[in-house]
Amino acid sequence: MILFIPNQYPKAMALILPKNYRQKITPETTEVAIKMIKHYFQKALSDALNLRRVTAPLFVLAGTGLNDDLNGVERAVGFPVKALDDRRAEVVHSLAKWKRVKLGAYDIAPHYGLYTDMNAIRADEDLDNLHSLYVDQWDWEQTINREDRNLGYLKATVEKIYDALKKTEKMVYEQFPHITPRLPEKITFIHSEELLKEYPNLSREERESEAAKKYGAIFLIGIGNPLSDGKPHDGRAPDYDDWSAKNEDGYYGLNGDIILWDSVLGRGFEVSSMGIRVDEDALERQLAIRGCEDRKELNFHERLLNGELPYSIGGGIGQSRLCMFMLQKAHIGEVQASIWPEEQIKACKEAGIELL
Repeated sequence: MILFIPNQYPKAMALILPKNYRQKITPETTEVAIKMIKHYFQKALSDALNLRRVTAPLFVLAGTGLNDDLNGVERAVGFPVKALDDRRAEVVHSLAKWKRVKLGAYDIAPHYGLYTDMNAIRADEDLDNLHSLYVDQWDWEQTINREDRNLGYLKATVEKIYDALKKTEKMVYEQFPHITPRLPEKITFIHSEELLKEYPNLSREERESEAAKKYGAIFLIGIGNPLSDGKPHDGRAPDYDDWSAKNEDGYYGLNGDIILWDSVLGRGFEVSSMGIRVDEDALERQLAIRGCEDRKELNFHERLLNGELPYSIGGGIGQSRLCMFMLQKAHIGEVQASIWPEEQIKACKEAGIELL
Protein backbone atom coordinates (compact mmCIF):
# COMPACT_ATOMS: atom_id res chain seq x y z
CA MET A 1 0.00 0.00 0.00
CA ILE A 2 1.22 3.51 -0.83
CA LEU A 3 -0.18 6.44 1.07
CA PHE A 4 -0.14 9.55 -1.12
CA ILE A 5 -0.75 12.90 0.57
CA PRO A 6 -0.07 15.97 -1.62
CA ASN A 7 1.29 18.88 0.38
CA GLN A 8 -1.47 21.26 -0.67
CA TYR A 9 -4.23 18.95 0.63
CA PRO A 10 -5.68 19.43 4.12
CA LYS A 11 -4.33 16.82 6.54
CA ALA A 12 -7.68 15.00 6.57
CA MET A 13 -7.24 13.97 2.96
CA ALA A 14 -5.29 10.87 2.09
CA LEU A 15 -5.30 8.94 -1.15
CA ILE A 16 -4.57 5.22 -0.97
CA LEU A 17 -2.87 3.80 -4.06
CA PRO A 18 -2.76 -0.01 -3.87
CA LYS A 19 0.43 -1.55 -5.24
CA ASN A 20 0.08 -3.42 -8.54
CA TYR A 21 -3.58 -2.45 -8.79
CA ARG A 22 -5.48 -3.85 -11.77
CA GLN A 23 -9.14 -3.31 -12.56
CA LYS A 24 -11.18 -6.51 -12.46
CA ILE A 25 -13.36 -5.28 -15.33
CA THR A 26 -12.97 -2.49 -17.92
CA PRO A 27 -14.71 0.89 -17.55
CA GLU A 28 -17.18 -0.09 -20.30
CA THR A 29 -18.15 -3.33 -18.56
CA THR A 30 -18.18 -1.49 -15.24
CA GLU A 31 -21.05 0.67 -16.50
CA VAL A 32 -23.09 -2.49 -17.23
CA ALA A 33 -22.19 -3.96 -13.84
CA ILE A 34 -23.23 -0.79 -12.00
CA LYS A 35 -26.71 -1.01 -13.50
CA MET A 36 -26.96 -4.69 -12.56
CA ILE A 37 -25.88 -4.10 -8.95
CA LYS A 38 -28.19 -1.14 -8.39
CA HIS A 39 -31.19 -2.92 -9.89
CA TYR A 40 -30.57 -6.15 -7.96
CA PHE A 41 -29.75 -4.66 -4.57
CA GLN A 42 -32.64 -2.22 -4.35
CA LYS A 43 -35.06 -5.07 -5.14
CA ALA A 44 -33.43 -7.27 -2.47
CA LEU A 45 -33.52 -4.39 0.04
CA SER A 46 -37.15 -3.49 -0.64
CA ASP A 47 -38.22 -7.14 -0.34
CA ALA A 48 -36.31 -7.61 2.93
CA LEU A 49 -37.73 -4.51 4.65
CA ASN A 50 -41.14 -4.21 2.93
CA LEU A 51 -40.24 -0.96 1.21
CA ARG A 52 -41.81 0.79 -1.76
CA ARG A 53 -40.06 3.33 -3.93
CA VAL A 54 -41.01 7.02 -3.77
CA THR A 55 -39.81 10.12 -5.56
CA ALA A 56 -37.50 12.37 -3.57
CA PRO A 57 -36.51 16.05 -3.76
CA LEU A 58 -33.08 17.27 -4.78
CA PHE A 59 -33.55 20.37 -2.62
CA VAL A 60 -35.73 21.61 0.24
CA LEU A 61 -36.54 25.04 1.60
CA ALA A 62 -34.13 26.39 4.20
CA GLY A 63 -35.49 27.05 7.66
CA THR A 64 -37.90 24.11 7.79
CA GLY A 65 -35.57 21.75 9.67
CA LEU A 66 -35.95 19.10 6.96
CA ASN A 67 -32.37 19.08 5.70
CA ASP A 68 -29.88 16.74 7.31
CA ASP A 69 -27.33 18.71 9.34
CA LEU A 70 -24.78 15.84 9.32
CA ASN A 71 -22.19 16.88 11.93
CA GLY A 72 -23.61 20.40 12.15
CA VAL A 73 -20.68 22.13 10.46
CA GLU A 74 -21.04 21.20 6.78
CA ARG A 75 -22.36 23.97 4.54
CA ALA A 76 -25.41 23.19 2.41
CA VAL A 77 -25.31 24.22 -1.25
CA GLY A 78 -28.10 26.78 -1.63
CA PHE A 79 -29.73 29.20 -4.02
CA PRO A 80 -32.51 31.84 -4.02
CA VAL A 81 -35.81 30.86 -5.63
CA LYS A 82 -37.10 33.70 -7.80
CA ALA A 83 -40.70 32.44 -7.80
CA LEU A 84 -40.73 32.45 -3.98
CA ASP A 85 -39.46 36.01 -3.51
CA ASP A 86 -35.87 34.78 -3.35
CA ARG A 87 -36.56 32.45 -0.45
CA ARG A 88 -33.53 30.21 -0.07
CA ALA A 89 -33.52 26.54 -1.06
CA GLU A 90 -30.83 24.02 -0.07
CA VAL A 91 -29.58 20.95 -1.90
CA VAL A 92 -30.16 18.06 0.49
CA HIS A 93 -27.31 16.48 2.46
CA SER A 94 -29.52 13.43 2.92
CA LEU A 95 -33.23 12.74 3.43
CA ALA A 96 -33.09 11.51 7.02
CA LYS A 97 -35.97 13.69 8.22
CA TRP A 98 -37.86 14.14 4.96
CA LYS A 99 -38.50 10.36 4.81
CA ARG A 100 -40.12 10.33 8.23
CA VAL A 101 -42.51 13.07 7.21
CA LYS A 102 -43.37 11.03 4.10
CA LEU A 103 -44.13 7.93 6.20
CA GLY A 104 -46.75 9.99 8.02
CA ALA A 105 -48.10 11.63 4.89
CA TYR A 106 -48.63 8.25 3.22
CA ASP A 107 -49.90 6.66 6.46
CA ILE A 108 -47.56 3.68 6.02
CA ALA A 109 -48.29 0.87 8.45
CA PRO A 110 -45.75 -0.46 10.99
CA HIS A 111 -43.05 -2.76 9.52
CA TYR A 112 -43.58 -1.28 6.06
CA GLY A 113 -41.73 1.67 4.59
CA LEU A 114 -40.23 3.48 1.65
CA TYR A 115 -36.95 3.98 -0.14
CA THR A 116 -35.72 6.48 -2.67
CA ASP A 117 -32.75 7.47 -4.78
CA MET A 118 -31.08 10.31 -2.90
CA ASN A 119 -28.68 12.58 -4.76
CA ALA A 120 -26.74 15.21 -2.86
CA ILE A 121 -23.87 17.65 -3.15
CA ARG A 122 -21.53 17.94 -0.16
CA ALA A 123 -19.24 20.83 -0.95
CA ASP A 124 -17.19 20.48 2.25
CA GLU A 125 -16.36 16.80 1.72
CA ASP A 126 -12.71 15.74 1.92
CA LEU A 127 -11.95 14.04 -1.40
CA ASP A 128 -10.26 10.64 -1.29
CA ASN A 129 -10.90 7.01 -2.26
CA LEU A 130 -14.29 6.91 -0.54
CA HIS A 131 -15.47 10.52 -0.49
CA SER A 132 -16.84 12.57 -3.36
CA LEU A 133 -18.61 15.91 -3.78
CA TYR A 134 -21.47 13.91 -5.29
CA VAL A 135 -23.33 11.56 -2.97
CA ASP A 136 -25.81 8.97 -4.19
CA GLN A 137 -27.51 6.57 -1.85
CA TRP A 138 -30.64 4.57 -1.21
CA ASP A 139 -32.37 6.44 1.58
CA TRP A 140 -34.90 4.20 3.32
CA GLU A 141 -37.29 4.53 6.24
CA GLN A 142 -39.64 2.05 7.90
CA THR A 143 -42.54 2.72 10.25
CA ILE A 144 -42.24 0.89 13.59
CA ASN A 145 -44.22 0.60 16.80
CA ARG A 146 -43.02 2.24 19.98
CA GLU A 147 -42.17 -1.17 21.45
CA ASP A 148 -39.88 -1.82 18.45
CA ARG A 149 -37.52 0.90 19.62
CA ASN A 150 -34.93 -1.51 21.00
CA LEU A 151 -31.57 -3.07 20.20
CA GLY A 152 -33.12 -6.37 19.11
CA TYR A 153 -35.16 -4.73 16.37
CA LEU A 154 -32.15 -2.73 15.22
CA LYS A 155 -29.99 -5.85 14.97
CA ALA A 156 -32.69 -7.84 13.15
CA THR A 157 -32.97 -5.04 10.57
CA VAL A 158 -29.20 -4.92 10.10
CA GLU A 159 -29.15 -8.67 9.48
CA LYS A 160 -31.80 -8.32 6.77
CA ILE A 161 -29.76 -5.61 5.05
CA TYR A 162 -26.61 -7.71 5.34
CA ASP A 163 -28.43 -10.64 3.74
CA ALA A 164 -29.28 -8.37 0.79
CA LEU A 165 -25.58 -7.44 0.54
CA LYS A 166 -24.60 -11.11 0.53
CA LYS A 167 -27.12 -11.95 -2.18
CA THR A 168 -25.85 -9.07 -4.32
CA GLU A 169 -22.26 -10.22 -3.92
CA LYS A 170 -23.28 -13.71 -5.03
CA MET A 171 -25.01 -12.28 -8.11
CA VAL A 172 -21.85 -10.35 -9.06
CA TYR A 173 -19.78 -13.53 -8.68
CA GLU A 174 -22.15 -15.44 -10.94
CA GLN A 175 -21.80 -12.77 -13.62
CA PHE A 176 -18.06 -12.19 -13.14
CA PRO A 177 -16.49 -15.38 -11.69
CA HIS A 178 -13.08 -13.76 -11.28
CA ILE A 179 -14.53 -11.28 -8.74
CA THR A 180 -14.34 -13.56 -5.73
CA PRO A 181 -16.78 -12.95 -2.82
CA ARG A 182 -15.23 -11.48 0.34
CA LEU A 183 -18.07 -11.05 2.82
CA PRO A 184 -18.22 -13.40 5.83
CA GLU A 185 -21.31 -15.50 6.48
CA LYS A 186 -22.48 -13.33 9.38
CA ILE A 187 -22.11 -9.70 10.42
CA THR A 188 -20.66 -9.07 13.89
CA PHE A 189 -22.23 -6.56 16.28
CA ILE A 190 -19.90 -4.48 18.45
CA HIS A 191 -20.43 -1.27 20.43
CA SER A 192 -18.17 1.72 19.94
CA GLU A 193 -17.39 1.68 23.68
CA GLU A 194 -16.20 -1.93 23.42
CA LEU A 195 -14.03 -0.94 20.49
CA LEU A 196 -12.52 1.93 22.47
CA LYS A 197 -11.66 -0.43 25.32
CA GLU A 198 -10.07 -2.94 22.95
CA TYR A 199 -8.02 -0.36 21.02
CA PRO A 200 -7.60 2.63 23.40
CA ASN A 201 -4.52 3.99 21.62
CA LEU A 202 -5.94 3.99 18.10
CA SER A 203 -7.95 6.65 16.28
CA ARG A 204 -11.60 5.91 15.54
CA GLU A 205 -10.80 5.12 11.88
CA GLU A 206 -8.04 2.76 12.96
CA ARG A 207 -10.35 1.06 15.48
CA GLU A 208 -12.98 0.54 12.78
CA SER A 209 -10.40 -0.94 10.41
CA GLU A 210 -8.98 -3.30 13.03
CA ALA A 211 -12.45 -4.63 13.87
CA ALA A 212 -13.47 -4.89 10.21
CA LYS A 213 -10.26 -6.79 9.42
CA LYS A 214 -10.82 -9.13 12.36
CA TYR A 215 -14.46 -9.98 11.61
CA GLY A 216 -14.88 -9.13 7.91
CA ALA A 217 -18.11 -7.21 8.47
CA ILE A 218 -19.29 -5.33 11.55
CA PHE A 219 -22.20 -3.23 12.69
CA LEU A 220 -20.72 -0.59 14.98
CA ILE A 221 -23.37 0.45 17.50
CA GLY A 222 -23.53 3.79 19.27
CA ILE A 223 -22.47 6.72 17.08
CA GLY A 224 -22.92 10.19 18.55
CA ASN A 225 -23.01 9.79 22.33
CA PRO A 226 -19.80 10.58 24.25
CA LEU A 227 -17.79 7.46 25.18
CA SER A 228 -15.80 6.88 28.36
CA ASP A 229 -12.99 9.09 27.02
CA GLY A 230 -15.45 11.99 26.76
CA LYS A 231 -15.60 11.97 22.96
CA PRO A 232 -18.19 10.45 20.60
CA HIS A 233 -16.93 7.81 18.18
CA ASP A 234 -18.22 10.05 15.39
CA GLY A 235 -20.64 12.92 14.93
CA ARG A 236 -24.39 12.53 14.45
CA ALA A 237 -27.01 15.23 14.19
CA PRO A 238 -29.25 15.42 17.28
CA ASP A 239 -32.58 15.19 15.48
CA TYR A 240 -32.78 11.92 13.59
CA ASP A 241 -30.88 8.91 15.09
CA ASP A 242 -31.41 8.09 18.76
CA TRP A 243 -27.82 7.90 20.03
CA SER A 244 -28.46 8.82 23.66
CA ALA A 245 -30.84 6.07 24.78
CA LYS A 246 -29.40 3.39 27.04
CA ASN A 247 -29.87 0.03 25.31
CA GLU A 248 -30.24 -3.52 26.61
CA ASP A 249 -26.47 -4.08 26.57
CA GLY A 250 -25.95 -1.27 29.07
CA TYR A 251 -24.38 1.04 26.49
CA TYR A 252 -25.81 4.11 24.82
CA GLY A 253 -27.23 4.27 21.31
CA LEU A 254 -29.82 2.71 19.03
CA ASN A 255 -27.93 3.48 15.84
CA GLY A 256 -24.74 2.51 14.04
CA ASP A 257 -22.75 1.93 10.85
CA ILE A 258 -22.26 -1.12 8.64
CA ILE A 259 -18.51 -1.39 8.04
CA LEU A 260 -16.91 -4.01 5.78
CA TRP A 261 -13.27 -5.05 5.40
CA ASP A 262 -11.98 -3.89 2.02
CA SER A 263 -8.99 -5.99 0.99
CA VAL A 264 -8.26 -3.72 -1.99
CA LEU A 265 -7.66 -0.62 0.15
CA GLY A 266 -6.69 -2.49 3.31
CA ARG A 267 -9.10 -0.57 5.52
CA GLY A 268 -12.60 -0.52 6.95
CA PHE A 269 -15.24 0.45 4.41
CA GLU A 270 -18.48 2.07 5.62
CA VAL A 271 -21.44 1.35 3.36
CA SER A 272 -24.35 2.40 5.56
CA SER A 273 -25.34 4.66 8.42
CA MET A 274 -28.66 3.89 10.09
CA GLY A 275 -30.61 3.79 13.31
CA ILE A 276 -33.85 3.91 15.22
CA ARG A 277 -35.03 7.50 15.05
CA VAL A 278 -35.59 9.84 17.97
CA ASP A 279 -38.86 9.88 19.83
CA GLU A 280 -40.09 12.96 21.67
CA ASP A 281 -37.94 12.33 24.75
CA ALA A 282 -34.77 11.58 22.78
CA LEU A 283 -35.20 14.70 20.65
CA GLU A 284 -35.56 16.90 23.75
CA ARG A 285 -32.54 15.24 25.35
CA GLN A 286 -30.26 15.40 22.32
CA LEU A 287 -31.13 18.98 21.38
CA ALA A 288 -30.19 19.96 24.94
CA ILE A 289 -26.92 18.00 24.80
CA ARG A 290 -25.91 19.73 21.57
CA GLY A 291 -27.21 23.16 22.56
CA CYS A 292 -29.69 23.21 19.67
CA GLU A 293 -32.92 23.74 21.59
CA ASP A 294 -33.85 26.60 19.28
CA ARG A 295 -34.62 23.97 16.63
CA LYS A 296 -37.79 23.09 18.53
CA GLU A 297 -39.36 26.07 16.79
CA LEU A 298 -38.80 24.54 13.33
CA ASN A 299 -41.70 22.81 11.62
CA PHE A 300 -40.22 19.28 11.60
CA HIS A 301 -39.19 19.37 15.24
CA GLU A 302 -42.44 20.94 16.39
CA ARG A 303 -44.45 18.22 14.64
CA LEU A 304 -42.30 15.47 16.13
CA LEU A 305 -42.60 16.86 19.66
CA ASN A 306 -46.38 17.10 19.20
CA GLY A 307 -46.55 13.38 18.34
CA GLU A 308 -47.58 14.02 14.73
CA LEU A 309 -44.86 11.86 13.13
CA PRO A 310 -44.60 8.05 13.23
CA TYR A 311 -41.90 6.15 15.08
CA SER A 312 -39.38 4.88 12.57
CA ILE A 313 -36.06 3.27 11.76
CA GLY A 314 -34.07 4.28 8.72
CA GLY A 315 -30.75 4.95 7.07
CA GLY A 316 -28.79 5.41 3.92
CA ILE A 317 -26.81 2.93 1.83
CA GLY A 318 -24.22 4.37 -0.53
CA GLN A 319 -24.92 3.40 -4.13
CA SER A 320 -21.49 4.24 -5.53
CA ARG A 321 -19.80 2.79 -2.45
CA LEU A 322 -21.71 -0.46 -2.81
CA CYS A 323 -20.77 -0.73 -6.50
CA MET A 324 -17.16 0.12 -5.67
CA PHE A 325 -16.98 -2.60 -3.01
CA MET A 326 -18.77 -5.25 -5.05
CA LEU A 327 -16.57 -4.65 -8.12
CA GLN A 328 -13.42 -4.42 -5.96
CA LYS A 329 -12.46 -0.97 -7.18
CA ALA A 330 -9.83 1.24 -5.54
CA HIS A 331 -11.57 4.62 -5.92
CA ILE A 332 -15.17 5.80 -5.88
CA GLY A 333 -14.40 7.79 -9.03
CA GLU A 334 -14.21 4.48 -10.91
CA VAL A 335 -17.97 4.03 -10.48
CA GLN A 336 -19.29 7.60 -10.55
CA ALA A 337 -18.57 10.83 -12.42
CA SER A 338 -17.46 13.72 -10.22
CA ILE A 339 -14.78 16.41 -9.83
CA TRP A 340 -11.34 15.67 -8.39
CA PRO A 341 -8.17 17.68 -7.74
CA GLU A 342 -5.75 17.51 -10.68
CA GLU A 343 -3.04 16.03 -8.46
CA GLN A 344 -5.40 13.23 -7.44
CA ILE A 345 -6.38 12.50 -11.05
CA LYS A 346 -2.73 12.30 -12.05
CA ALA A 347 -1.77 10.07 -9.11
CA CYS A 348 -4.67 7.70 -9.81
CA LYS A 349 -3.80 7.42 -13.47
CA GLU A 350 -0.20 6.55 -12.68
CA ALA A 351 -1.46 3.84 -10.30
CA GLY A 352 -3.77 2.29 -12.93
CA ILE A 353 -6.94 3.79 -11.46
CA GLU A 354 -9.19 5.19 -14.22
CA LEU A 355 -11.60 7.83 -12.94
CA LEU A 356 -14.83 8.26 -14.90
